[in-house]
Amino acid sequence: MKKNANFLMSPTVDYCFKELLAYPEIRKGFVAAVLNKAPEEIKETILMPTILSKDSEDGKYGILDVRVKLWNGSQMDLEMQVAPFAFWDKRIIFYLSKMYTEQIKEGESYENLKQCAHVSILNFNLFPKDQECFREIAFCDLKTKQKYTDLLDIYVLELKKLPPEKKDEPLIIKWMRFLSAEKKEDFEKMAGEDTYINEAYEVLQKLSADERKKLEYEARQKAIRDYNSQMSSSFKNGEARGEKRGEKRVNSLYEKLMNTGRMEELKKAISDDSYREKLYEEYDL
Repeated sequence: MKKNANFLMSPTVDYCFKELLAYPEIRKGFVAAVLNKAPEEIKETILMPTILSKDSEDGKYGILDVRVKLWNGSQMDLEMQVAPFAFWDKRIIFYLSKMYTEQIKEGESYENLKQCAHVSILNFNLFPKDQECFREIAFCDLKTKQKYTDLLDIYVLELKKLPPEKKDEPLIIKWMRFLSAEKKEDFEKMAGEDTYINEAYEVLQKLSADERKKLEYEARQKAIRDYNSQMSSSFKNGEARGEKRGEKRVNSLYEKLMNTGRMEELKKAISDDSYREKLYEEYDL
C-alpha cells in the first residue's frame, strides 16, 4: 500500500470517532464541551458496553457507538451518523429509554435512577427549518418553558450548519469544526484552540499512520459507501415501481369512470387529489 504522508482519517467515520473517544483525555474534553462545563469538573469517564440488552425474547437490541459513565453515575451515549437515517428521532429515543430503564432491576428504588443523555453528531441536517447547529433538547412545560426533569437530555450537533468562524466561539463549536474538518490545516487550526482538541489531533495523526488501523478504517468507509449506495439504489427502484403502480391505478380509475359515463366525476378526479382518493376506495383500487 502506498503511503500518503498527508492522509488523515475523518472523525465523521464512526470507526475513527470511536477510536478517538477511547482516550480518556479526549472523552473528558469533548464531554465537557457538550455539557458546557470546565474539563476539571469532568472527574472521570468510563467506557461502558455498547450493546443494550433486550427486554424480552423477541425484543430489540440497541448497539451504540460510544457509551460513557461519568463520575456522578450519569451516562452518555454518543453517536456519529454521516448519512441521513430514516426515523433517527425514534431511534435515539429508543436508545435513550433503554439506557435509562437498564439502570434499575425489579425491586430497586426509582431513587437510584441517574441522568442519561444522548449526543447525536450528524453530518446531515435533522432540523432543516433553522440554522441552529447545536441544541439541547429536554422535557419541559410547553407553556412556561420550565424544565420538567434533567434526567433525560438530548444534544444534537449538525455539522453541516456550522456558521462562518468568528472569535470567542463556544468550545463545542470548535470541537464541531475539528470533527468536520477535511484538510490538515483545518485540523491544525482547531488543535491550536484547545488542549483537548490538540490531544485529539495528535491521536488522529497516530491512528492515520497505523497501517492496520488504516485498513480497518478503509473497510468501514467502504461498508458505509456500499450501504449508502444500496439504499439509494433501493429508493430509486422503489420510487420507479411506485410510480408505475400509481400510473396503473390512475389509468384504471379513469377507464372505469369513462366506461360508466361518469364524466363530471372524471373531470373532478383529474384536478382534485382528495376526491380521487375517495374514488379509489369506492372502486377498491
